[in-house]
Amino acid sequence: MLRSMFSAISGLRAHQTKMDVTGNNIANVNTVGFKGSQTVFQDTLSQVIRAGGAPAADRGGTNPAQVGLGVKVAAITTNWTQGATQSTGRSTDFMIEGDGFFVTRGNGNEQLFTRAGSLDFDASGKLVTPDGAVLQGWMADADGVVNPNGPIGDLSVPYGQIVAPKASGGGVIAGNLPSNTPVTVPPTKLQTGITMFDAQGVAQKVFYNLSPSPAPAPANTWTVEVAHENGDVLQTFANLRFDTSGKLDTAASGLPVTGLLPAFNPNVDAEVAGVVTAGRYPSWDNPVQIDISGLTQYGDTNTLGAPEQDGYAVGSLQSFQLGADGTIMGVYSNELRQPIGRLALASFNNPGGLEKAGNSSFRVGVNSGVAQVGTAGVGGRGALMSGALEMSNVDLAEEFTGLIVAQRGFQANSRVITSSDEILQDLVNLKR
Repeated sequence: MLRSMFSAISGLRAHQTKMDVTGNNIANVNTVGFKGSQTVFQDTLSQVIRAGGAPAADRGGTNPAQVGLGVKVAAITTNWTQGATQSTGRSTDFMIEGDGFFVTRGNGNEQLFTRAGSLDFDASGKLVTPDGAVLQGWMADADGVVNPNGPIGDLSVPYGQIVAPKASGGGVIAGNLPSNTPVTVPPTKLQTGITMFDAQGVAQKVFYNLSPSPAPAPANTWTVEVAHENGDVLQTFANLRFDTSGKLDTAASGLPVTGLLPAFNPNVDAEVAGVVTAGRYPSWDNPVQIDISGLTQYGDTNTLGAPEQDGYAVGSLQSFQLGADGTIMGVYSNELRQPIGRLALASFNNPGGLEKAGNSSFRVGVNSGVAQVGTAGVGGRGALMSGALEMSNVDLAEEFTGLIVAQRGFQANSRVITSSDEILQDLVNLKR
């Protein structure tokens, strides 16, 4: 039989494989997170018809005469370039910008990896892929602290989860006190306020009254009064000093360098309007310290404000947001924002060595290297985006061109078989 016939048969097989790969790429042109593949051909062994000769003193060298024996598929490689971004607006759709894979727990607790971030909740609140694999990461503790150095586990978003209230333990007063505020009797008060919370989460409105201190107090001295909404004075500090440049002078005020007012306890005995009250706020007996380092005394503009305090009422989880580092930030009904978990991403030394496990997932292969699991944005792992999906990176124009090349290659090899058959027919006809 002719060598050309067997070579052409190998060509048919190789181009059929290329057609299969191209067809699979086109079929997955709209598959989330799909990575296209390319077929790499390689020639097979060659038969040496005449060996080559080395040059000698009386003659030159000769090259070997070799006839190839066909083609084979050397590899089917994966194109790991980034796919296009499709905005979905769904909070459970995640996309990796850069390298890395989502880590999931499949059937039988097998660890799988995927680029497809189309997730949803199951009946137990876990984040799962369309085929039921559970997204992996680290859950936060009751205080919202995530330990990314611990073992990964199932991620869930517990909607309706109740967060216990926290009593206010600190607040902030900031802004500018006009330097031309008149010193009067009774004193001219600049007021701002904020809502604080006791240990049961009950709102307690607190007002800050600041007024210039009259003589014999030194110039640029102010009095700070912290008062409850019911009129109780919780604290009075009459030695708030500013230097001639309008900056807070903590040393002259007798304050710590950080600019904190001495802590007050809302529940201690105090004399209000000549009456000694005891146990005024029994559910709020922790000390509260006010940061005044942001106060200044410039010009005639009053920008006094109380921008923050650290307490909150009881709340329930309403929604969540995903950060670029994979942190799932819970948004509670009491306006608290607290981490509830963090997504884990995996990277590989050779992602081309991963084995496809179906359902847009991969498993560790013998040549992929071990999974290096960690947080997004470090260790070569990409950043995360919520409300978007990574689409297939298949280029239809390129695939259709490959389709034509595969078809013509298949046709050309079939013509070789036809021609070889005609030659054999001519040999048979010699007997006639």
